[in-house]
Amino acid sequence: MMNHVTFAFDTNRFETGHAGLAPMTATLMPLGKIGSLEARLATSEAEIEAAQKLRFSVFYEELGATRQTAHRLDQRDADRFDSICDHLLVFDTALPGPSANQIVGCYRLLRQETADATGGFYSADEFEFNTLVARHPTLNFLELGRSCVLPAYRSKRTIELLWQAIWAYVKHHGIDVMAGCASFHGTIPAAHAEALSFLAHHCTGEGDWAVRAVAERFAPMDLMPAEAINAKAALAAMPPLVKGYLRLGAKFGEGCVIDHDFGTTDVFVVLPVSAISERYITYYGGGA
Repeated sequence: MMNHVTFAFDTNRFETGHAGLAPMTATLMPLGKIGSLEARLATSEAEIEAAQKLRFSVFYEELGATRQTAHRLDQRDADRFDSICDHLLVFDTALPGPSANQIVGCYRLLRQETADATGGFYSADEFEFNTLVARHPTLNFLELGRSCVLPAYRSKRTIELLWQAIWAYVKHHGIDVMAGCASFHGTIPAAHAEALSFLAHHCTGEGDWAVRAVAERFAPMDLMPAEAINAKAALAAMPPLVKGYLRLGAKFGEGCVIDHDFGTTDVFVVLPVSAISERYITYYGGGA
């Protein structure tokens, strides 16, 4: 999607957080904790570099992303957005060594005020995200992306921990809407025909919440008629992240985008905080 850009970190920002960011980002206090796993925001350049290496390990070495040579040379997945985003990290505190060696998962968070000041949202390259935001001038958006967890930690427990931490972040910053890309592995939408068709027929945002893939990258998702879909099979075929969004009440954009660099088929997720069931707010809020 986005070209690799070399950037320099301002080490001073880890003392006070990003521009405009509350001191929450500079603390080591976990935003969520389950057993030996803790989730908090990155507080050092070393932790962000470790997250980039983790992303490289999963996206490039495991899943076969084929972007630029520069990524392979420094063994990091990095772009210009890393220097402006908050990085939510999952640590296994039972592992030895410094905190950077304990990172087993990551998520990248970009708040609307930062995106507005620095050139927009990452997902706008694939979906008409800016149109959606403009339609809701009184709401505060948060883009979530670059979700990545090591194979040994891909469990319900890790997903629940991430949602604990995201909920704490959402409440702290007064976020009204969470949005961003989620991915199906592979570049052939037909391989996910039932799951994509289920989203297209039953989970597409409407009215003010409608959003489309950009015209030049639009690929249809309604690959099967609604009556031919086995809902149980479709849900079972969803990536865990997509299933998690569905449980919380998310809607999806119209059309998907094939990302040949990452070898994925991307869908757009829209989750207004007001749509989240009270039982999930109680569940995740209680542990955050």
